[in-house]
Amino acid sequence: MATRVDVTPAAAAMMRRLREEHGPLMFHQSGGCCDGSSPMCYLEGEFRTGRSDVLLESLAIEGVPEPITFWMSAGQFELWKHTHLTVDVVPGRGSGFSLEAPEGVRFLIRSRLLTEQELAELS
Repeated sequence: MATRVDVTPAAAAMMRRLREEHGPLMFHQSGGCCDGSSPMCYLEGEFRTGRSDVLLESLAIEGVPEPITFWMSAGQFELWKHTHLTVDVVPGRGSGFSLEAPEGVRFLIRSRLLTEQELAELS
């Protein structure tokens, strides 16, 4: 089954660590500039989602008891609806609002176009 969002092993390890330290997590990908275009990790429900947001995935991360939701602004989704996203984590300082910032790492998105078969499965 096709997915819109996957995670690297390094990102999954950071998600487990953040979940253990803070509690249930969520991600939101906005269409802003600078760090606003990076995936932001929050406590589940800390970032209010609504009609202007699209739930892309409920990520099942081994060792995390509940799914980690991954949201995107609807405007951004219109531009990225043909794109597969992979959440990764790299050394560096990201936005101060994302939970991983104090850890000296930042989440980032690696992307590729979805295949025709993936698009058909997701429709």
